[in-house]
Amino acid sequence: MGRNGPRRTRRGALAGGLALAACVVAGTVISAGSMTSAGTVGAAPARNAAPTSTGSPSPAPTATPGRGATPGPVTTGGPDDRSPSPKPSASIGKGEGVLRVLTFQGHVEYGTTLTGVDWVSTFENDTGCRVARLDRVRSAEEMAAKFRPGSYDVVSPPPELAGQLVSEGKVAPIDTGLLASYKDVPERLRELPSTRRGKEVFGVPYLWSADEVLYRGERPKGPQDLYDDERVAIRDTPMSLAGAALALRETRPDLKIDDPFQLTPEQLDAAVELVSRHDGPGRVYWRDSLDVIRAFATDRVRLGGALPYHADLFARAGRPVKELDDAPMTGRADSWMLSSDAASPNCAYRWLDWITSPKAQRAAAAWTGLAPANPKACDGEARRVCDAHHAGDAAWLKRVFFAVRPSKDCGGAGGECTDYTDWTKRWKDLVE
Repeated sequence: MGRNGPRRTRRGALAGGLALAACVVAGTVISAGSMTSAGTVGAAPARNAAPTSTGSPSPAPTATPGRGATPGPVTTGGPDDRSPSPKPSASIGKGEGVLRVLTFQGHVEYGTTLTGVDWVSTFENDTGCRVARLDRVRSAEEMAAKFRPGSYDVVSPPPELAGQLVSEGKVAPIDTGLLASYKDVPERLRELPSTRRGKEVFGVPYLWSADEVLYRGERPKGPQDLYDDERVAIRDTPMSLAGAALALRETRPDLKIDDPFQLTPEQLDAAVELVSRHDGPGRVYWRDSLDVIRAFATDRVRLGGALPYHADLFARAGRPVKELDDAPMTGRADSWMLSSDAASPNCAYRWLDWITSPKAQRAAAAWTGLAPANPKACDGEARRVCDAHHAGDAAWLKRVFFAVRPSKDCGGAGGECTDYTDWTKRWKDLVE
């Protein structure tokens, strides 16, 4: 039992996003169609039967990247992808026939949630790789527990888990030269520390979003106002402490906060104190997207940390909720990673190649309400999502501090910082 009553369902994608948007009408929220969120729908059962092992994984792919490549071994390593257009070092070999996928609820659909919302079948038809197992979870903790050695070929972790998987050697470096659309992803997203270790790339950016401050009534002076009142909504995740640290970065120069996701013990103490200063029963700690929508629609809160998806939703419904449009903010970018124990590395590379394509990312963005990493997906059904996220606006993107897993070594920068376990404990003490 939490301090605000029974705990809500856990973090995940905004499945149904703009495709089945909740309508805010006369101060109430109506769920249109079968709108879901990763918090409101249980993990889907494995699709079809579990895959049959095809023997030892191939070493790696050889010929031009993309579908229908000439069979050959899978290569690892490859060119330094920091160049604007890395050239393919090989090609993807013949697929092993099956693929096992682990992701968040709503991040991959195959027509079971809503007829017609299905981009898995397209992948199967185009590549000949059958998604024999598709498991979807509702939290980073659930994903970490489920991702056991040899259990999946590809996984889509949030940034707080991605760094852990890399450190533990559970995911392998990716040869981005094999991915036809990788070069189309903006350099800012390709260079995120949550997906890299030096020159090695471990994650292919998929969907991203930012944590905006939304308000009704008087315009706040800055992000710090989010913590100066009880009637506010804050996302229920330890990573929200980075938002508080970002506010302190502006108001407490004496703390010398550089990266809001790499905090010393003193800086973390200050962030926790800021969040707890006006805590009370009127505050909403939200996990489910509909919780923050209801909080604004029923006038329960006047300020809230929310997503561009929510701002667009209120604007379309004619609600008097605006976004603070000139302040720095935190953000999150989920990625796809290759299991170091992948039984089907060729099919896994075909998935990574396909999932970065405009067609796949367009469908995912329209369904989740999260921005596609590939800006070429920003047309058709995904245009509104991209507009809400200011996709293509480099100045807007510069305001976003993208999440990375907090670590003792301050993200490799040296010094003594707090790690994610410290953040988790402090957050649990705060909200429960």
